[in-house]
Amino acid sequence: MRVLVVSDIHANWEALRCIPEEFDRVLCLGDLVDYGPDPAPCLQWVHERGAFCVRGNHDEAVSRAVSCRCGESMREASERTRQIMRDELDGKQLASLGSRPLRAAVELGGIRFELVHATPSDPLYTYLRPDRRERWAEEVARLEADIILVGHTHLPMILRFGKKIVVNPGSVGQPRDGDPRAAYAVIDDGEPRLERCEYDVESTVAALAKRALPAPVFGQLASLLRTGRDQSIPV
Repeated sequence: MRVLVVSDIHANWEALRCIPEEFDRVLCLGDLVDYGPDPAPCLQWVHERGAFCVRGNHDEAVSRAVSCRCGESMREASERTRQIMRDELDGKQLASLGSRPLRAAVELGGIRFELVHATPSDPLYTYLRPDRRERWAEEVARLEADIILVGHTHLPMILRFGKKIVVNPGSVGQPRDGDPRAAYAVIDDGEPRLERCEYDVESTVAALAKRALPAPVFGQLASLLRTGRDQSIPV
């Protein structure tokens, strides 16, 4: 059983389409929207592959026209692109974003997976970095799953606590660990590995340039896409 794990796609179709199609099932950890230029094909990709998908904070914000509660450095970018998302997605697509569960328990090939966007104790909003190992140990201590899948930070990680494994695949559409390549994870028969693929970043930047974004917002998003680094967040 080969499982593909994706998260934080953020409407970046060029990044999503670079991922190799060699998998049995797809698990998606949310945040399909905001920041990027092309939400509709990203939602369609997830739908066509029958992915198990939980709701991220940006999915919540776009579907309900509320704040995503992101950090101050990204607030204007999220708000400006959110209106683009709501203009380009129809009612059915918005409803689908908002109706996905906050957490999911899935068993595949005899392996028990627990899916959340942020953390088990706060599925939508808590930002918990990979170096907070003690906190992660507390987060997963009472879970019965073999593999706990999380996203939200855009920082790839694999942490092991006895027989439990915590995996963050990183971000497909907006990496923030200094590597601009699309990030994802593959789990082969219960053993996870982190993967990257190169994509045409400039095509995503060009598509963003066609959107009605203020120059500072466009510049910030273009820089993030090209460098894979948010200068306000230490890595």
